[in-house]
Amino acid sequence: MSELSRRLVHASGAIPPLAYVADVVPWAAVQWLLVACSVVVVVLEALRLSGYVSWWIYDRLTREYEQNNPAGYALYVLSYAATVWVFDPAIAVPAVLMLALADPFSGYLSKGGLGRKRTWVLVATFGVCLAIATLLDVPPGAAAAGALAATIADGATPIIRGYVIDDNATIPLGAAAAMWLVTTLG
Repeated sequence: MSELSRRLVHASGAIPPLAYVADVVPWAAVQWLLVACSVVVVVLEALRLSGYVSWWIYDRLTREYEQNNPAGYALYVLSYAATVWVFDPAIAVPAVLMLALADPFSGYLSKGGLGRKRTWVLVATFGVCLAIATLLDVPPGAAAAGALAATIADGATPIIRGYVIDDNATIPLGAAAAMWLVTTLG
């Protein structure tokens, strides 16, 4: 799968929250869809990591460093699900859109490399995240905090005990937590 195709799959995660924003589906439908997706992902990852299945799609969708660890797609779905259940839609929607839209945009700008992202890419990522939150009427301080948290998560790739902490896990939860803190404390 080409990097562009991988980015488009990533961006498809924007469909559920945008359907909610467009008043096509209720928030509960988004939440339960993510529960169903999470169950499927956990089963698929358990099968993949145990060696019971080795489908060609795994070779296409997973990166080399994910071969023996939970894959980015699983972290994407699980963190997305946690975000839509823990936070109200006013916070969760921009947070998951930062994951679905700003993250692949950033990856495309950095040409899919796993190394340190250049400053201009991070500035562009911050701008996209800020635009997403602002367009969804997040108050300016909270929007900036969420955009900053998402950008930091996107730019940092911590490795703990040999396991890469994928930004798919940290972008939505970090952005949502930052926006929630500023809105709650501000």
